[in-house]
Order: sequence, then C-alpha cells, then structure tokens
Amino acid sequence: MTIRPQRCRQPRADGCPSPQWDPQPPAANEGAKQKPLDLTVTLDNPDQRMQLFGPADANLRVLREVCQVHITARDGQISLSGAGPSVAKAAQVLELMQQRLKQTGRMDQADMQQAILDAAARPSEPETAYLSVYVQGRRIEPRTAGQQQYVEAIRQNDLVFATGPAGTGKTYLAVACAVSLLKRHQIRRIVLARPAVEAGEKLGFLPGDLQAKVNPYLRPLLDALGDMMDYAQIKRFMLNDIIEVIPLAFMRGRTLNGALVILDEAQNTTVAQMLMFLTRMGHDSKMVVTGDDSQIDLADGQQSGLIDAMGRLRSIRGIAFVRLTHSDIVRHRLVQNIVQAYENHSQRGHD
Repeated sequence: MTIRPQRCRQPRADGCPSPQWDPQPPAANEGAKQKPLDLTVTLDNPDQRMQLFGPADANLRVLREVCQVHITARDGQISLSGAGPSVAKAAQVLELMQQRLKQTGRMDQADMQQAILDAAARPSEPETAYLSVYVQGRRIEPRTAGQQQYVEAIRQNDLVFATGPAGTGKTYLAVACAVSLLKRHQIRRIVLARPAVEAGEKLGFLPGDLQAKVNPYLRPLLDALGDMMDYAQIKRFMLNDIIEVIPLAFMRGRTLNGALVILDEAQNTTVAQMLMFLTRMGHDSKMVVTGDDSQIDLADGQQSGLIDAMGRLRSIRGIAFVRLTHSDIVRHRLVQNIVQAYENHSQRGHD
C-alpha cells in the first residue's frame, strides 16, 4: 500500500489538520538544498497496525498531506520518502502515535491531530542524531559528557572499546545504538555476545537445555533490549535471526555482515577468545566491546583479552577507545559512592 502526497492548504471538513510546518515543496532554486531522505520505521506492535493507520488508512493519509511525504506500509514497516525535514517530522509523528496507542489502546482523529501538534512543537532533530529509541515515552540520550563521547565514538568508528565501572551505561547505550540503527535499516541485525564466566562463585550443574543453561549469563543483555522493544517484537526478531543473544563461544567460524555486534563483559575473555571475536567482523558491520577491567573473573594466571587487545590495537586508525569513570554512573546515587569507596580502598592498599 503506497500513499503519495497531495496538497493540504487549509483546514478541511474531513479532519485534515492545518499544517504546523511548511508543507510546500522548495522553489526550483532551492531544490539542491533539500536533501532527499528515505527512512523505514518498524512498528513496535504490527498487530495494532489497523488501529494505528485508522479506517481506510485515514491517519496515514493525514500524515501524508500534512508532512508532504510518500508513505508505503508493508509487513509491519512504514517507509517514508521525501525532503529530509519532512521525513524527520513524519517519523516523529509516527513515534508519538505509537506511544499514544500503547498507552491508551486507541488512535482516533483527536489523537492523530494531537500527535501532529506535539511533533510540530518539538525542535527538529539534527540529521546526525544517532539515538531514536524511547523508553516509556522518553527518548534515550547520553546523560554525561563521557556517555556523549561514547555514543559519538560508536557513530564515527566501526570498532569501539569502552571500559569503566558498573552503572556507566556501557552496555545499555551500545544496545540503544544498535536498536536505533536497526530501526533506520542502517544495519540488518543485532548480535549480542557474552563470555559464560561465573562471577567468582561456582554455580555447579545447571538444569535444562542449552538455552536454559546460558540464559543467566545473557540476562543483562535481554533486560536492556526489553526496555527498548516490546517482548513480542523481540521474540519475533529472535525467531527470524534479526536479533541474536549468544554465548561468545558460539561465534567461532562465523562472518557477521551488516550487523552491530556487541561483546559485553569483555574483561572475562581470554586473549584467544578476543582475537576470535574481533575477526568475525564482516562488511558494513560495527563492533562495540565493553568491559570493566576492575572486575576480572578469569582464573589466576589468565590474561584478560580486553586489556591485551587495548594494548595491541591502540595505534590502529579507525578504532576508538573510551574510558568512562565513576562520574558517568547513572544508576542509583549510592552506586557512584560505592564504586568510589572501593576505588579509594584499593588505592590505599597499594600505597
């Protein structure tokens, strides 16, 4: 189903709202300034698309006329094409519509008009805005200077190493970047990996099949995903191999193209495991390696692959290294104080 733009010059009896931004095409001498943009929005809940689109796709037709964009809806996805600012505004309206539908279970004409007004009131997002992921209606954004540097490093580089204490958002922001790129169709899949290393205690025999055995190690990655996507959408993407959450050992022998690959808890990899992971990178892929080098759970005498890799690769162009500190901790305020207290105690022990 494709809807092409038509002109909506003034309020109409059928409910077409007054444009809140200029829907007119640029003059001939301004055409070169308007950069065309194609954007695909993946619906949070495709099962509710009939409610979202409205009777006979009425809501999409209003969106088309107000924003002056081409709209194609197919298989739980909406493709927008047109001038960059118009497409950006249309994407904002769709995001607000989905939030409203999730909160109230409905999307009537009044809700549609309110979404348009709210989007018009928002400042336009710069084309370089990298995160377009929302949690409970609030956009995920870096909250410290260190986190901003981290997100910018992921945007500009194909391989990023991020280290720092617990609570600094190393994993959470990497997952948010991956989900944002997937929504924009700049990558085709997300791969989340973790070494299956026990944190200083022996868990013994774990019952269940292989997935049940490794699930406790992968739970933090699934928790981050669950904040940003509906469970039904995560399940569907995992069944279709669009999202993979796997133990590091399962990556041997693979080449990952068109993916953002995140290795979490990388301080618990061996040197051989880190080499194996880094050489999985394929065409059009990015890798983010995160870890806390103060919490290494490897057996005595084993060198951390994370520390080894950062020493070996630091001089290679195109690889970014980001160090987050206790000032970047964004969990409960006590976490920052706890981390600082342990660091101070450790320093006194070495003096």
